[in-house]
Amino acid sequence: IDAAVLRQFPGAAGYLDTASLGLPPQSAVDELMAAIAEWQAGAAEPPRYDRYVEEARASFAAMVDVPVEQVAVGAQVSAMVAMAATVLEPASRVLVPEGEFASATFPFLTRHDLALDIVTAPLERLAETVDAGTALVSFSLVQSSDGRVADGEAIREAAVAAGALTLVDATQAAGWLPFRADDYDFTVSGTYKWLLCPRGTAFMTVRPELLERVQPLYAGWYAGEKPWETIYGLPLRLASDASRLDLSPAWLAWVATAASLRLLEEVGVETIHAHDVRLSNLVRDGLGMDPGDSSMVSLELRSDFEPERLEGLRTAFRAGRLRAGFHLYSTEEDAQRLLEALRD
Repeated sequence: IDAAVLRQFPGAAGYLDTASLGLPPQSAVDELMAAIAEWQAGAAEPPRYDRYVEEARASFAAMVDVPVEQVAVGAQVSAMVAMAATVLEPASRVLVPEGEFASATFPFLTRHDLALDIVTAPLERLAETVDAGTALVSFSLVQSSDGRVADGEAIREAAVAAGALTLVDATQAAGWLPFRADDYDFTVSGTYKWLLCPRGTAFMTVRPELLERVQPLYAGWYAGEKPWETIYGLPLRLASDASRLDLSPAWLAWVATAASLRLLEEVGVETIHAHDVRLSNLVRDGLGMDPGDSSMVSLELRSDFEPERLEGLRTAFRAGRLRAGFHLYSTEEDAQRLLEALRD
C-alpha cells in the first residue's frame, strides 16, 4: 500500500478492529467537515447531496461488478434483508449458517405471518445442506465472529441446482474481498466496516428479474423515478430500477461515503485483498497456524492470558475469542506487535 494512502489514516497504528468499525480516510473527514460548515452557514441545498449518493452508488456498483441500476441505497442491513424476505411464500424454508449475525436472521424470524421454516447448518456444510425444499440460502460471505470466508461458489451452485434463491451479507467482505454481486440473487452491505464509511449508509443489489417481486416496504419520496419532481400527491410512481428500494439518504453520511469509496476504488480491492491476507498470514505463521484466506485472525486465548499484553492494540472479543483484522491501513509492524503480545 502506497505511503500516501497510509498518511490518510493518522490514527491507524495498532488498530486491528475494522471488523467492528473502520477508520475514515482524511479525505472523507475533510469533505464531511466542509459539508457541515456549509450546512452551519446556511449555504447547503438538499438536491446537491444527490451527487454524493449517486457517486457512491456508482463506486459500489463498480466494486462488486454489477450495473448501477441493480444497486439500492439504504441505511442498515437488517432493513434490506427484510425487503428481500418479501419474495418468500408462506412456510418457505430458509437456510442460514449456525451462529450467523443477528441482522441477517432476525428479519426472517420476525415474519410470524409467513411462518418461515428457519434451518441452520455449519458454514462448511451449508452447500451440502441445500435441498429441493430450500427456498432461500442466506449467509454472510465472511463471518463476523471469526472471519471465516464462505465457499460462495459452492453455495451458489447448490442453490441454483435446487432452485433456491441466495442472499449474501457482504458487510464483512466488501472493501477487502473481491466478489461479483451478480453471482447471487441479493446482496446487502453495511459500509461502516471495511468500506470505511460512517454508520448510516448501506447498499443492496437485486437481480433485475426479482425486482418486481420485492416489496419496497420503506418506500418514500426518494424511491420515485424523479424524486425531486414527484414529492407530492398520487399515484404511486416508483423508479423502474433498484432505486425503487432506496431509503431517503442521511445526506451528510453520504458525503463521507462517496469520499471513502473513491479512495478504495483508487487503491483497488484486489490490492487490498492481497495486503490484508498477507498480514493476517504473517500472524498465523508466527503462531504456528496454517495459512488462511481471511483478513481476520480469530484466536482462543489461554485462561491465564493477561489482557494488558494487548495494550496499544485495538482488537475485539467475539464468541469468546480474540478477533483481529488487517486492512489497507495496517502494517507489518502491527502484525509483529500482535505476535509479540500473543507469544509465550
